[in-house]
Amino acid sequence: MLWAGIVPLTGGLGTDLSSFAFGVGVSAALHVAYLLVLQKGYRVAELSTVYARARGSGPIISVVVAIAVLGERPDPTALVGVALVLAGVLTIGAPDRRRTEAEGAPRLRLWMEPGFIFGVLTGAAIAAYTVWDANSVRNWHFSPVAFMVACTLVEIPLFSLALRRRGRELLPALRAHWPPLLAFGVLSPLSYILVLVAVTLAPLALVAPTREVSVVLVSIYGALVLHERRARWRVAASVVVAAGIVLIAA
Repeated sequence: MLWAGIVPLTGGLGTDLSSFAFGVGVSAALHVAYLLVLQKGYRVAELSTVYARARGSGPIISVVVAIAVLGERPDPTALVGVALVLAGVLTIGAPDRRRTEAEGAPRLRLWMEPGFIFGVLTGAAIAAYTVWDANSVRNWHFSPVAFMVACTLVEIPLFSLALRRRGRELLPALRAHWPPLLAFGVLSPLSYILVLVAVTLAPLALVAPTREVSVVLVSIYGALVLHERRARWRVAASVVVAAGIVLIAA
């Protein structure tokens, strides 16, 4: 909501308010679904695994839809970069089967692992809101700032309903963690505003994978701060992601 004050300076709400309301309503529902599935995934599997799987499968679906449905045709070099990004992201999220077995946990088939299941479900939600939002700001010419702020206004009551049983934890959490929450309130909307601007300037098939540079940072955080396993392997895969982004930008 910290961004609401600049909406009048960035194009306002536009003239087609019915389309704006419809686009915002669908987008908000998709974003809420994404975050609820993601949080569930974090409770049952490692951060790096769930996040990387989600961020890998989401762009794959987005790229397929962008090419098959939206008719986008990126050049071959960019497509090679897309492939490198997706391969690196999926490698970061690959489970360590040998360590799992050494710890005495039963070996599950890939599609039965919680990290895989919730990663793919989250990826599907990412693809859904990415394609919808890109199509909305392109076809209806919404201001990215106004669209993001309006979506947040709709999401707040939806999240409040979802978290109603944990209401007592809200104020203590705000008092204890207000500095990072304030930073998140500024930077997270800014990151998505930039994504919405990017999809008006470049094909979605290129923008969606390029967003996944965040996986590099999360994998490093998981390795250094949370002491998650296979740190060197994940850092090496992060280099592959970076190489892919360079090719996309070339």
